[in-house]
Amino acid sequence: MVRMVLAALLVLTASILHAETIKLAVTTSFKNSGLSDVLLPEIKRDTGIDVQLLVVGTGQALRLGEAGDVDAILVHSKNAEEAFVEAGFGTHRRELMYNDFVFIGRMDDPAAIGTAPSANDALRRIAALQSPFVSRGDDSGTHKKELSLWAAAELDPTSFADWYKPVGSGMGASLNTAAALGAYIVSDRASWLSFANKRDLALLYAGDPTLFNQYAYIPISPARHPHVNADAARRLEQWLVADRAQELINGYELNNQQLFTFNAKPE
Repeated sequence: MVRMVLAALLVLTASILHAETIKLAVTTSFKNSGLSDVLLPEIKRDTGIDVQLLVVGTGQALRLGEAGDVDAILVHSKNAEEAFVEAGFGTHRRELMYNDFVFIGRMDDPAAIGTAPSANDALRRIAALQSPFVSRGDDSGTHKKELSLWAAAELDPTSFADWYKPVGSGMGASLNTAAALGAYIVSDRASWLSFANKRDLALLYAGDPTLFNQYAYIPISPARHPHVNADAARRLEQWLVADRAQELINGYELNNQQLFTFNAKPE
């Protein structure tokens, strides 16, 4: 009996010592929404891969990938992702899921963006009133999207007065600042729904097609960085685009609202 127990312990110890790991740089919304807490245990159970997250903005995730400091990235800024792959840092880009960006602000909505006919018009109303606006200012996917929205509205944030407040922080910290200042802010829907300190903030504007928010998975190129765990990155991708991932992603809700929609296509 003792020998059997010892043998079982040796097998367990060997399994732990040889557990396969992968470093995955992800956006803050993937972690802060709680989705990672749902997916990672299932990934480990089904594949044996222990996913170690580096939670950063999209810009920093891309830089980690360029340096070969991670094995794959999961981000949400299509133009930057395509440039990353084109430059040879990633093997390919695989779309996984989406949600949308939303405009948050004080419930009394001083700039009346809730009645705006478009995202462009909502931003023009905020700028015309010079109502406080918090920008993440951190080169994240959300920050990149915000800047593209200002550009589409033919407005330049570098010309704004101090009502425009870049904070250089993640989504949660930026929402906290907006709550404290009673300011407008652009957020991804998942981060907003999972944000606890809403105070008198509310979701005021959504639904413009330009606010679509696609998330994609990119394995780091072993041709550029031979040390990356390309095999584990490939097997993780296979899991992320399969039926179990679809079930978990589409089934994940907060306050009876679905946070992400699976849209990976078969190869």
